[in-house]
Amino acid sequence: MKKTLARELMALVALSAAFGAAHAQGTAAEGIAKYREMLQDGNPAELFEMKGEELWKQKRGPKNASLEQCDLGKGPGVIKGAFVEMPRFFADTGRVQDLETRLITCMETLQGFKAEDITKTPFGRGEMANVTALATYVATASKGMDFNLPQAHAQEKLMFESGKRMFFTRGGTHDFSCASCHGSDDKRIRLQDLPNLTKNPGDGIGFAAWPAYRVSNSQMWGMQQRLNDCFRQQRFPEPKFGSDATIALGVYMGVNAKGAESIVPAIKR
Repeated sequence: MKKTLARELMALVALSAAFGAAHAQGTAAEGIAKYREMLQDGNPAELFEMKGEELWKQKRGPKNASLEQCDLGKGPGVIKGAFVEMPRFFADTGRVQDLETRLITCMETLQGFKAEDITKTPFGRGEMANVTALATYVATASKGMDFNLPQAHAQEKLMFESGKRMFFTRGGTHDFSCASCHGSDDKRIRLQDLPNLTKNPGDGIGFAAWPAYRVSNSQMWGMQQRLNDCFRQQRFPEPKFGSDATIALGVYMGVNAKGAESIVPAIKR
């Protein structure tokens, strides 16, 4: 009798602890969601968007030209709807490009900047900071639109398959992969929910939320920097800006996000 009662008490304690943990997790997630909602009204990303618009229209570089004839896949100068269809194949470069690398191509061909010099510049400095602002401006023009990356070209399909393989490849000192954090549902790290990026995570989540303003370091991050930091957290070598590895991962996540609504510019912790 006493043993039975003890077992029942232990089970009750365990159930109570599990309920408490689940309740605490739910409360924390709700708190973060409310925190982001409050910040959204005064999202500093708007300042980067404004700077990007100025840079888009301003005549700069050795050729003293603007970027208003830059073709992002929808025709020269068309920015609405371009972001939600990238990365994509561009015939003039013969490769699949994301928004940031395509902008650098336009800065080189239209304005005369050297792409190599820009890509060697650290994030947040010089022309690299301008690329982030430009990406924020262009991406914001597609806010509320659904992602629909093209997969008609052979290179687009190849990049998707390459990105998928990379997403699940484990390595580094901690034997991590992208899927270690983003390969299944209901995962968290500290107070941060980790979306499952092997399928459509939903509106404004994952790929559909970058570029975004990072409150923790007061910086605007594009997808290239987001991926760079993911490699760092996995203890992988830092990828080169605009490398095939980062583009392939972008294609994989972007295709998986088909139908998801973009909320760029988002705000993150």
